[in-house]
Amino acid sequence: MKYSVKIISIKTIDEIEGSWNNDDFIELLKRFDYADADILKPTELKEYLFMAIADFDTIEAASIVLEYKLADVLTEGQIDNLSHEMEREKVSENYSDIFIHKVLFTVNQLLYKAYNGKFPCAKANVVTFEMKEENGETSELTKEMVLQAFSAVLSERNLINRLFKEQLEGSAPFPEAEGIIWDMEDKGNCQYVMTTSEKWLKEEELEKPEFKCTVTPYIEKSEKA
Repeated sequence: MKYSVKIISIKTIDEIEGSWNNDDFIELLKRFDYADADILKPTELKEYLFMAIADFDTIEAASIVLEYKLADVLTEGQIDNLSHEMEREKVSENYSDIFIHKVLFTVNQLLYKAYNGKFPCAKANVVTFEMKEENGETSELTKEMVLQAFSAVLSERNLINRLFKEQLEGSAPFPEAEGIIWDMEDKGNCQYVMTTSEKWLKEEELEKPEFKCTVTPYIEKSEKA
C-alpha cells in the first residue's frame, strides 16, 4: 500500500495528560500513610500526595508506586530491582519489557515531580500527522503500519530502523509496535496523533516533513497460502 504522509507538528512532553486520576491519588495517599485522603478537595490531592511521597526514602517511594501500578505484571523481586534503578536510570527507555515502558514513564515522572528532580526526567514526543492512501481509499491504520511509514524518513541512526529492520520491511511480525507507540488517536480526515518515547523518535532524526512511502504489513504464511 502506498501512502502520502505529512508531519504537522511534534511536541515534547514530560507528562502524559490523564495518566493519573483522583482515584489514583487517593489510593496512593493511603499507601503513603496519609489517613485523611478521602476528605481532601480534588484540587488538593496531587499537592498532598507529593508532600506525602517526599517524606519517604526515594527507593521505598518508587517501590510503593511501582507496586500500585505493576503488581499484576512484575514480581516482587523485579519491583525491588526497578525501585533501585529508577533514581539513576530512565527505566522507561531501558527496561527489557517494552510493553510496560509507558507505565514506567508515568511512574518515573510522578516521582520526578514529587522529588523536584531527584529522578531522571524522561521525555516523550507527541506527533500529529496526516497519512493518506494514494489510491484514495481509507483503511484502518495500525501502529505497525505507522512505524513502517515513518521508517522511510527516519535517519539510519534511529533505533527503530536499527533494531527492527525485518519488521519494518513486513517480513517478520511486529508486536513491539504496540510498545513503541504508546497511544494513537484518529482525529478524522486522515489525521492522527501518536505518543512515543523520545528514545524511539526524535525530531532531528526525521529527515523530511512530507514524504511518500510503501507499507507492507506482515502476513502469516498460513494466510498467504
